[in-house]
Amino acid sequence: MTEHEEASPQRRKGAETTSAALLRAAAELFAERGFDGTTVRDIAAAAGVNQALVFRYFGSKERLFATLLTRGGPRTPEQASADLVRVVLNQLCDDTSRRSLEQVLLAAIRPGTNHEVVALIRSELGAGYGDALAGLTDAPDAELRADLVLAWLLGIGLSRSVLGREALAGADADSVARYVLPGVRMLLERSAE
Repeated sequence: MTEHEEASPQRRKGAETTSAALLRAAAELFAERGFDGTTVRDIAAAAGVNQALVFRYFGSKERLFATLLTRGGPRTPEQASADLVRVVLNQLCDDTSRRSLEQVLLAAIRPGTNHEVVALIRSELGAGYGDALAGLTDAPDAELRADLVLAWLLGIGLSRSVLGREALAGADADSVARYVLPGVRMLLERSAE
């Protein structure tokens, strides 16, 4: 394969399509079977591709799970913006994004989730979101404030998916943001309204 072939737009589009199919399949299977009950072979079969592509695009099942956890979030604390909470709320309320996030959250809290996955969740959410949120305040207890906001966001996600109470599950992003963002602003002064 030549360098020109690797860089072709058609090849990149194929890689993006394959990666997206793997992420969708993994999210569904992790939610249904849990992390330990899902194999790389299962994910690849559900996506209709060879299992080697899981390793090519993600490196491991753990990294694939981590990608699902942090998809759409900041990659580093420096990438956090003042509207990070609004972006996450929009994802929690958007049907497509919410379903994917719910699947990952359900997989994470499923009984029997192994310690390695729990550690991965802590490190990815802590590094990806906790640190980014902490960067939105100058308060000396920035980490606590960030953890409180993160707990609130995770609680919203779990309440919408697990409890399914109509008032919250049926609310749109603007309605949820109207109540959540003023509270977040009290904790993280550089977050957007």
